[in-house]
Amino acid sequence: MRSLYEKIKFRYDLGNSLLNDPFYKDGVQKSFLEINKFPLRFEVINYILKFLDKETNYLEIGVRYPEANFDKIISENKYSVDPGSENVLNPVDFKVTSDDFFNQLRTGIILKEGIKFDVIFIDGLHLADQVERDVINSLEFLNEDGFIVLHDCNPPTAFHASENYFYRMSPSGGNWNGTTWKAFFKFRQLNGLFSCCVDSDWGIGIISKRLNLGTPSQVKNPYFEYNLFDENRKESLNLISYEEFKTKLNTFKN
Repeated sequence: MRSLYEKIKFRYDLGNSLLNDPFYKDGVQKSFLEINKFPLRFEVINYILKFLDKETNYLEIGVRYPEANFDKIISENKYSVDPGSENVLNPVDFKVTSDDFFNQLRTGIILKEGIKFDVIFIDGLHLADQVERDVINSLEFLNEDGFIVLHDCNPPTAFHASENYFYRMSPSGGNWNGTTWKAFFKFRQLNGLFSCCVDSDWGIGIISKRLNLGTPSQVKNPYFEYNLFDENRKESLNLISYEEFKTKLNTFKN
């Protein structure tokens, strides 16, 4: 039976080995760097809305806490969707899942018939299959000159890209991007859509039907393996700086 001293020493040695583990140190460092990147997502969204230079309809999927993003968006008409899984107060317009919201929109139960949005921000459940459905549904209700914006497209390590939101003992330190990158990368390979990812705030993916933000990715990663994605990160995401994005967008002004 271990003595108290042996138990304390075992825990100390275990903690010390964790803190000095290269995966742990790399995850902590990359989280720190990402947290300190600017601009934040609401600034990018507001820049796009201002670029459109008209009265706009804005839709946000996955709000959680409105003060973090939704309240900072500048648009004449704003709509919010969240089932309230993480915020019991859930002060949003539509307290349903995104799937239910789009089904109700499609059948005319909510909002006015034929409504289209200029910017749709997707920040709901960060699992690839759900994000893919959110993008497909959003494309149906997006104006031809509109934009889809996605959060968490650029996970800095494989630990940040875990499927399990509730696991906190990883080098990501609880920062979770999920598998959003897989859905965004899938759309990055399609002809007829143009996309890029602003290298800030965990990766701000942007999709346009009309404006050539970037041609489809030629990276071959059929099984969506993270290491292959990491080796080809820039091309997989069309990863660009915020300044590069603004320059690119401004070339389309009349």
